[in-house]
Amino acid sequence: MDMAGRTVIVTGASSGLGQATARELKRRGAHVIAAVRTPARAAEFDARVLDLNDLDSVRAFAAGVREPVDVLVNNAGIGNRPRELSAQGFESTFATNFLGHFALTGLLLDRMRDDGRARIVHVGSALYRHMKTLPLDDLAAERGYSKGRAYVGSKLAQLVFGLELDRRLRRAGRPIRSLVAHPGMANTPMNSNLPSRAGRAFMSVLQATVGRPADRAAIPILYAATDPAARPGDFIGPRLRRWDDRVHAGAIAPHAADPTLAARLWAVAEDATGVRFDLDGGTAPPVAGPGPRRRRPAAG
Repeated sequence: MDMAGRTVIVTGASSGLGQATARELKRRGAHVIAAVRTPARAAEFDARVLDLNDLDSVRAFAAGVREPVDVLVNNAGIGNRPRELSAQGFESTFATNFLGHFALTGLLLDRMRDDGRARIVHVGSALYRHMKTLPLDDLAAERGYSKGRAYVGSKLAQLVFGLELDRRLRRAGRPIRSLVAHPGMANTPMNSNLPSRAGRAFMSVLQATVGRPADRAAIPILYAATDPAARPGDFIGPRLRRWDDRVHAGAIAPHAADPTLAARLWAVAEDATGVRFDLDGGTAPPVAGPGPRRRRPAAG
């Protein structure tokens, strides 16, 4: 699709999938705002500071977006990290991959165009199928921590959020699509820079057999961001065969489409971030109360 005259925000656009997505959208004429921690690494775009691990940074970034937004790509993510806490005291993988994007989306919703073409894309992972529940009563991971579970849980939360956001937008009559997409196995820095030798060896085998370079792994994300045929409610991604770049509209596992889980996740995220979504399309910032709760950092 010709993207001339359209404004796109891509989180994590300084490397990997985000960079590949942003470059292709810019090539097709979009004004790309790269939401990154280090703007110097994304100087080819309109780079602005965003640290999703700090809700104050999310609010500052959103306040600086004055132009109408056509597409928001919630792409940035971290994984395979020791337990750390965000600026507000939440486990960092969950805070970065989900809570930061939840707050960013809510704060930018009144900037999204209501022309029927605007969309929000949430970049997920097929690994979400391996986790059925979310530890929503332990957002600091004080009762136990696993690198793998932290990452998969954050991606499950992002998927549940993307589906629930679309349901709420439709009920409110807002002509904005919320879609979920995944890249399959992408040969990106996050998947390559693992801390253990065994992990790196295992990942190198996966990348050699089913992995795709970032520019090809970004195809489902670009499809979700631009193609009129992309449908909310599908899990948009590639086929397993690495040479096959066709986009596949996969079914969502029932536990991720559970409205009860979605409602609980939404309530917890609102409480954690202090962000309320302006689904009626008003102009006031969608924030209620004094802002995100600050937690005392726990040891670990």
